[in-house]
Amino acid sequence: MSIGIPSRRYGFFAGSFFITLLLYIDRVCISSAKDSITGDLNLTDIQMGWVLSAFALGYALFQVPGGALGDKYGVRKVMTTIMVLWSIFTALTGVAWNYISMLFFRFVFGAGEAGAFPNISRAAYSWVPLKERGIFQGINFSGSRLGAAFALPLVAYLIDAWGWRTIFYFFGAIGILCSILFFILFRNKPEDHNGISNVEKNYIVKNRQQKEESTIVELPLSQILKSKNVILAMIQYVGSNFIFFFMLTWLFPYIKTKYNLNLVTTGFYAMLPLLAGAVGNWVSGFTVDVIYKKGKWKLSRQTPAITGFSLVVIGILSSLYMETALSAVLCLSVAIFGADMTLSPSWSFCIDIGKENSGKVSGMMNMAGNLGSFSTALAFPYLMEWTGSEEPFFYVAALLGGIAIVCWLFMDSTKEIS
Repeated sequence: MSIGIPSRRYGFFAGSFFITLLLYIDRVCISSAKDSITGDLNLTDIQMGWVLSAFALGYALFQVPGGALGDKYGVRKVMTTIMVLWSIFTALTGVAWNYISMLFFRFVFGAGEAGAFPNISRAAYSWVPLKERGIFQGINFSGSRLGAAFALPLVAYLIDAWGWRTIFYFFGAIGILCSILFFILFRNKPEDHNGISNVEKNYIVKNRQQKEESTIVELPLSQILKSKNVILAMIQYVGSNFIFFFMLTWLFPYIKTKYNLNLVTTGFYAMLPLLAGAVGNWVSGFTVDVIYKKGKWKLSRQTPAITGFSLVVIGILSSLYMETALSAVLCLSVAIFGADMTLSPSWSFCIDIGKENSGKVSGMMNMAGNLGSFSTALAFPYLMEWTGSEEPFFYVAALLGGIAIVCWLFMDSTKEIS
């Protein structure tokens, strides 16, 4: 950043960080509450897998509509609506009285959260100078990991103190309050924000990715799907989400049962991979910007992503040879550190090639990734039932990481969709 340039835009960075923090706190509550929910509602592990996958399916299916609405109507209105919707259905999760009601509430909760990241991505196109894009994405996604990490032991403690239903009411109310603050404080473009000086506005406008006169204002989905870059971005993101969603859903009950741990101890073990993920986001965001500033735009996206997926494969396969809870979790922490190294380059890549259509493009990638999450929620319990072992699940995750590495070898951030 040039000397003398004000930095009020970092308020946008902080705001997106706290939104993703809340997003993942609301999302991960159900993992800590799994035993209490299955006990109260008489659910099997297979049924709980479908409950977890219902969220992922709703989240996947509404990625593109959520991003497209932000592109068309502006992030401020759409994001506020999204936050209100997901907060209402966070609270309604605590009302669920049987398997079907829980499936419905979690599906709509997922649909409500779906547009969050595509809209943040669209806002970043207007607010974030190109050379700061990597660190913004790193900070942004680290919020989600820290939210999930600290929620696991916190929610485990609150379940003992309040019961599982009350925690969903509590976090739903916090979400409504945050949506009000967002609407008051955020503007779609820095040019419209009275709290940003003219000097900083000019700096942002001059240094953000520029719109070309010949650019198509609104690309149809059919045209977006003709892009090799988009298809490859979608495929590689499945590999990232497949293993990460396991950490949000099945890791907690998996290590609790396998190593005979109590609720709170399990929460502290389960938070370690998520803390590693937060660090992975910071490292990746920094790396993306450093390489970009050297004039290597394409490599600034490829290098951290390929490195990250390599660590995913190494960490997952190593965990299969560990005999204690701590050693297995540390190996999985390496895998999640690597998986989260892929996020900043992936989302930066979508903004690079999508420009003013980045809401749709990032929505397409995130939709594909969360179909991977949908598969995770079901693959783990079904493979355990069919094979009597957790190992096949981890081999599948490692294979998807290898496929993602191949995808990144052919992705080019300098070729925008046209």
